[in-house]
Amino acid sequence: MLWDALGAARDLGRLHNIASVLIRHGMGELVRRLGIGRLLEQAGRILHWKEAGEFNEITAPERLRAALQELGPTFIKLGQLMATRVDLFPPEWIEEFEKLQDAVPAVPFEELRTQLEEDLGQPPEAVFVHLEKEALAAASIAQVHRARLADGSEVVLKIRRPGIEETVRADLSLLARFAEIAEAEIPELRRYHPVEMVRQFSRSLRRELNLENESRAAERVAANFADDEAIVIPRIYWQWTCERLNVQEYIDGIPARDLEAIEAAGLDRSLLARRGVNAMLQMTLVDGFFHADPHQGNLFYLQDNRIAFIDFGMVGTLSPRRREQVADLLYGLMMRETDHVIDVLQEWTGGFNALDTDRLGDDLEAFLDSYHGLALRQLNFSVMLTDLMALFRDYQLDLPPDLAMLLKAYVSLDGLGRKLDPDFNIVVEISPFLQRLITKRYLPSSLLKQGWDNLSSTLDLLTGLPRDLRRLLRMARRGALQVHVDVTRLDHFGHQLDRAASRISVGMVTAAFIIGTSIVMTAPDSGPTVMGYSLFVLLGVIGACLGGIWLWVSIWRGRRE
Repeated sequence: MLWDALGAARDLGRLHNIASVLIRHGMGELVRRLGIGRLLEQAGRILHWKEAGEFNEITAPERLRAALQELGPTFIKLGQLMATRVDLFPPEWIEEFEKLQDAVPAVPFEELRTQLEEDLGQPPEAVFVHLEKEALAAASIAQVHRARLADGSEVVLKIRRPGIEETVRADLSLLARFAEIAEAEIPELRRYHPVEMVRQFSRSLRRELNLENESRAAERVAANFADDEAIVIPRIYWQWTCERLNVQEYIDGIPARDLEAIEAAGLDRSLLARRGVNAMLQMTLVDGFFHADPHQGNLFYLQDNRIAFIDFGMVGTLSPRRREQVADLLYGLMMRETDHVIDVLQEWTGGFNALDTDRLGDDLEAFLDSYHGLALRQLNFSVMLTDLMALFRDYQLDLPPDLAMLLKAYVSLDGLGRKLDPDFNIVVEISPFLQRLITKRYLPSSLLKQGWDNLSSTLDLLTGLPRDLRRLLRMARRGALQVHVDVTRLDHFGHQLDRAASRISVGMVTAAFIIGTSIVMTAPDSGPTVMGYSLFVLLGVIGACLGGIWLWVSIWRGRRE
């Protein structure tokens, strides 16, 4: 089955490389259970591949992180996505995934020149009066070069690596197949929904390969902060931006990780922390479009305590209803209102049965009670969210991907704020923001708008009812109206009945073989013989044995299932 999906020799070679890396990092059991081992063993005899080396005795999260990093761009990006799934992976795994850096050696500029000329439509020297051949930064998807325009504007060119699209496409195809096998054959991985995770990852990575998407995201955020001088988003030069090239304003600021430079510049670290948090709250809870990866490398601090956000390759969106749910969840956590939290979780996860609701309610009560009596300044938001995600994992609940990304962004921002200001507490900043949002929700103008929307929907339903009834009657006259009744577990019950009937039939046939054989053995003339035994007796014994074996195997498999 796997061989059919991997017809090309290139894919087979890449498969061998992936398996070798996994085995070298101590994940040979995973290779075996994915069904890769036997295929590669056969191919290896033909192609004379060497055996994979031994792995170091390190922890499982460290081994997986090292394997992903060695496997290259696609798998590094997968690890970075997994770092956002705080609802699925424990803190020690998230910590390792966060270490994944896609910094790789830069491609020599001469190898980029042909592609760059194609995208610019002319030689680079005709557009830029100065272009640095040495890369300012290099990552797995693209690398950045600094340049200057004729009017003196400093810009950066983000150039996609040549050939990266073909590599990513091949890896995504393999990942999709691995996910299908893992979900079918490895029960302990099913709760991670590998097929769905790879599908979302593929969509995100393909989007990131098109550098125009990043440019559009940056402009959308810039428009939302047009009236806020404290937030800076690089300007995009669209006349030279395309799928493989992004030309944007150069940000000359202090990297967020350089605390000594921030101190030397006389910037207000406490103000920077507050502005960063309020910017993210504005993006997530008001605008519904946010920078999903606000780590230290994507933030720069400028004069007058301004903050610049760069690299909008990973962004998230939240619908108005989702933003209300997030606000309710955060408010319920900070105000220790269990019912608010459970109501939101039921909407996100499709609801629980009565027993799970009661148990979860009790555990949430205990969870929130551990923070009872603490002043807002004493609450550690990162610890609170980490504990809440541990509760999610205990109940095998998983968040929608956009929310997992959001909570991870909040945790990252809280850690960044604490590095800037040890006394900083994100809860103190979030609480008044949430109170304003919830209060605004119940203002007369907001209630009037909600009422009008509901009234419009009701009127649309009523005015469309005659048309829908006419369609229904026409379908009934034509005999095209069908009613489907889906009874829970009815298919499974039917399958069991069919299996039971098959066992009874085989049992009756087996009994007939035994009885018939006994009758033939007592007959004076039992027909032709084979090695002194009646042929009919031998056939009867063989048939009875086969039927008995089939019955035993069927019963054994049924008990296992």
